[in-house]
Amino acid sequence: MIRSMTGFGSSTREKNGVHFSLEIRSLNSRYFKSQVRLPEQIQPLEAELDARVTARMQRGSIVVAARYANSPSVDDGSVNSTLIQRYLDSLRGVVGLDPDSITVDAGTLLSLPGVIGHNNSTKPIEEAKPVLLDMLEEACDKLVAMREQEGRVLEEDLRTHCRDVSEQLTHIEKRAPALVEAYQEKLKQRISSLLDDINQVAEGDDILREVAVFAERSDIAEECARLHAHVMQFNGLLDGDGAKPVGRTFDFIAQEMLREANTIASKCLDIDVSRRIVTIKGSIDRIKEQVQNVE
Repeated sequence: MIRSMTGFGSSTREKNGVHFSLEIRSLNSRYFKSQVRLPEQIQPLEAELDARVTARMQRGSIVVAARYANSPSVDDGSVNSTLIQRYLDSLRGVVGLDPDSITVDAGTLLSLPGVIGHNNSTKPIEEAKPVLLDMLEEACDKLVAMREQEGRVLEEDLRTHCRDVSEQLTHIEKRAPALVEAYQEKLKQRISSLLDDINQVAEGDDILREVAVFAERSDIAEECARLHAHVMQFNGLLDGDGAKPVGRTFDFIAQEMLREANTIASKCLDIDVSRRIVTIKGSIDRIKEQVQNVE
């Protein structure tokens, strides 16, 4: 089972008149990175929440945003009038600003950093910590569930493309031996036609030597075997338990699959083989696109 890297989860709580809300979002990223955004009153909890996210997620760009709001009846906040005066003095000191023309919105003033204080600065943190940690676990569960749901869709699509690669490759392997025979017959006809004009007869050893060189140069058995092995390895990872991230491994295998397909195309110039290689490369390109979203 594989998981997508995109997902969303949320959770809300109400405790002792305090409303909590938390959201977690995940987007595609080659590596893991997380960012936790908390209100000023509970910012010291960022490190602990980040550690919990890191323990749950292994790849993707994760953003956690939480909100914390006291109801007026339980708010223990106080207004720092001294700090407000400093803000106003600084505003009046702006060059070119007429002090008499200054109008200040009270709501804007109260939203400035540090204006609203708390009589006990540790109380919000102590109350919020267990609630936020529990909410984070719930939101992560929802995020993982969404990732797994999208992962099932990705898995089905990837299996389809791998199956297409295998089917086309099987046709190429069946076609390959006939290419040498066709080249030998064509070479005989061409040489005979040229030598008839000068009344000469082609030596059988010369023709066999040329055919042997062609057979060695156009031998694709090794490339076909490796491409089959890559497809089997890819399917084996799809059958895994999803305990470890496999996205980057998928990306590497897809690169190797494309490498083998290009080698087959360069060594075997048969029209039918070339047409099937185009189909194979198209499937591999779609695989490469899809695995960019796999954790």
